[in-house]
Amino acid sequence: MTKQTGIMSSSIGRKLIMAVTGVFLCSFLVVHLAGNLLLFRDDGGVAFTAYARFMASNLLIRVLEIGLVGGFLFHIVDAAVLSKANRNARPVRYATERPKGGGSWISRHMGITGSVIFLFLVVHLRTFFVEHRILGADASLYDLIRAAFANPLYVGLYVTAMVLLAFHLYHGFHSAFCTLGVTRRRYTTLITAFGVLFSIGVPAGFASIPLYFYFVR
Repeated sequence: MTKQTGIMSSSIGRKLIMAVTGVFLCSFLVVHLAGNLLLFRDDGGVAFTAYARFMASNLLIRVLEIGLVGGFLFHIVDAAVLSKANRNARPVRYATERPKGGGSWISRHMGITGSVIFLFLVVHLRTFFVEHRILGADASLYDLIRAAFANPLYVGLYVTAMVLLAFHLYHGFHSAFCTLGVTRRRYTTLITAFGVLFSIGVPAGFASIPLYFYFVR
C-alpha cells in the first residue's frame, strides 16, 4: 500500500473525501436551483422546458452528470464508512441524549438526515429523471412537475426533505472547510456566516417551488 493510498483509506482521508464531495455537491445545488427557479416564470413552462432540453442534449452536461453521480456515491459510501467507524470506536451508547462534549444534535445525527435526504432523492429521481429521460414519458418535464406538486403527500415529502437538508448543510458546510484546513479566525467567521445563509437560502429556494405550485398555480 502506498503512502497516498494509506492516507486516503484513513479516517482523515475519508473526512477529506467527504469534504471535497460535499463542496462539489453544494455547487450542484446552486446550479440546479438556478435552473429550477425558471419554473416561477409565468410563461407556461417555456423557459424551463428550453433549459431542460439543453441539460438533456448537451454532451458536456451529460459527462458532468456522470461525475455528479460519482460524487453522490462517494459521499454516501464515505458517510456510511465514517458512521460505522464512529460506532465501532464508541461501542457503549451514551447514558444521556446529549453527552457533555458530544457535539450538537445535528452533528450526531448527520447519518439520519443524510439517509432521509437520500431516500427523497431516490423518489425524486424516479418521479422526474427516470420518467422523463429514461422511460420517455409523453408528458413534458414541466407537466410532470405540475402533476407531482399537485399531490400534497409529495409536496409534504419535498418540504420535509428540504428542512432536513438545511440542517445537514448547516453542519456539513462548516465541517468541510475545517477538514480542508481553513481554520483561521477571520476566514471561519465569514465561512460560518455564509454557511448559515447557504444552508437556509438554498433549501428554502427549493421548498418554495412545490409550495408555489400547490398553493398558487
